[in-house]
Amino acid sequence: MSKVGWGVELVLRGVPLGGAADGVDLVLLCVPDAAVAEVAASIEPSERTVVAHCAGALTLEALSMHPRRASIHPLVALPAPPVGSRRLLRGGFFAVAGDPLASLVVEALGGRLVEPREDRRLEYHAAAVVASNHLVALLGQVERVAAGAGLPLAPFLDLAAGALEDVRELGPSDALTGPVSRGDWATVRAHLSTLDPAEREAYLALARAAARLAGLDASQLEPEL
Repeated sequence: MSKVGWGVELVLRGVPLGGAADGVDLVLLCVPDAAVAEVAASIEPSERTVVAHCAGALTLEALSMHPRRASIHPLVALPAPPVGSRRLLRGGFFAVAGDPLASLVVEALGGRLVEPREDRRLEYHAAAVVASNHLVALLGQVERVAAGAGLPLAPFLDLAAGALEDVRELGPSDALTGPVSRGDWATVRAHLSTLDPAEREAYLALARAAARLAGLDASQLEPEL
């Protein structure tokens, strides 16, 4: 934030927060979801100051004791502070709710706004988890399975990047390729038979998801359970 003209003061864990809202425009709570309500309640409310959280799964109810409240959740993977800092300043998406100051913060960062329904906040966050965390876990499986064939992860990352571009251009259903999209259940069963048993459950779950996307019946795979 300091790079885009906002003065920032970091308050570390263990410091009393009662007066944290005095004389500032925004208090942003970057704490675990389970701690948001407790930390927010420890701050003396101010009619002038916005208190916001960055928890994707929480509504504004967690900040109900504050007259001005907001949420600012970056739809950006933040595995480490330097990486996150670079990405946040490249037009990433942010989910915002509440006080208009939240939108001003995103605009200052050069970000783009989305406003998920407050009553469907958990579904929004689940979609974010699938898009980022589950994708990383899936690529971890790619790395393990490829290693069994004597190959590194790198060529499969290019394949994955191309698939993401296809989804961006065509949408998920039209971007789908491979044996499931063709109804080639024999190849899918062959894959299942050769995979390490520890890898089969994830492969099968995603084969079913691909069949759903393609509008095909994957019941022929049921005996493999």
